[in-house]
Amino acid sequence: MIRVACIGECMIELKQAEQGLYSRGYGGDTLNTAVYLARLGASVDYVTALGDDPFSDEMVAGWAAEGIGTKQVARLPGKLPGIYLIQTDDGGERRFFHWRESSAARSLLDLPEADHMLRSLEGYNVVYLSAITLSIYAASGRERLMSALRRAREQGARVVFDTNFRARLWPDLDVARRVYRDAFDIADIVLASTEDLVPLYPDQTNERMIAQIPSPEVVLKLSDPESMLRFAGVLQHVKAEPVTKPVIDTTAAGDSFAAAYITARLAGAEPSEAARAGHHLAGVVVCHPGAIIPRSAMPEISEAGPAPSRKARS
Repeated sequence: MIRVACIGECMIELKQAEQGLYSRGYGGDTLNTAVYLARLGASVDYVTALGDDPFSDEMVAGWAAEGIGTKQVARLPGKLPGIYLIQTDDGGERRFFHWRESSAARSLLDLPEADHMLRSLEGYNVVYLSAITLSIYAASGRERLMSALRRAREQGARVVFDTNFRARLWPDLDVARRVYRDAFDIADIVLASTEDLVPLYPDQTNERMIAQIPSPEVVLKLSDPESMLRFAGVLQHVKAEPVTKPVIDTTAAGDSFAAAYITARLAGAEPSEAARAGHHLAGVVVCHPGAIIPRSAMPEISEAGPAPSRKARS
């Protein structure tokens, strides 16, 4: 079976409910992708650190219930997960507020067991991470992770990098650009968006932004509901199908796109087919509040992308 490792941070999620109240869940960009990957049939482990508190216990139990492997989750006594709050406007566009400075996940690469965890990445077919993943570690931790990703690639793993950008997580844009360049050099597949890249590379055309990413396979999601793809040196545009229901919350639109895209590509779909699968699942997710939609709302696997195949490239 094809195995995927998703690296990052899960936080307690507070989302708007009625009468000014908030409901509690959990989420985080790579965790959201891990959930949707598991629901689409992939074998997924989540790589992170949590505390020894009841909220962390709840997260691990919830991930296991979704079919996500938790053997790569370090538990740190006395630590807690971070928190984020989602504020949405009338059109469903979201704004995030974070409390994560001392979260357990930030300590992952400083742990004694980090070397073993990093070595274990060589046993996966796909390693998925985001720019948010890289932003929560110190420079020394990022370099250890980058070295581990290079070793994993040498053993046949494919690295997928999502450009998810949060300006407040970086000390300055020059640091962010250097880290992005390193990630682009390592990644086999880059899942990008103009929303992420315009703050880093202003006043550039879409074609120029995609051209400066050296990875062999690049998806650039545009401000319009479509994607620009580059694969085997060829550019393509893929339009998203119209969303027919009201858009309630755009949280995890990109995360679910990533899950459907990766699942379809692992099953042997062409990049354009995989992008259509990504747009389709994202179009379902944005019609529900919060990062993780109910299982009952998930489209059939045949609609969101084909199931993983034993013949898929490993």
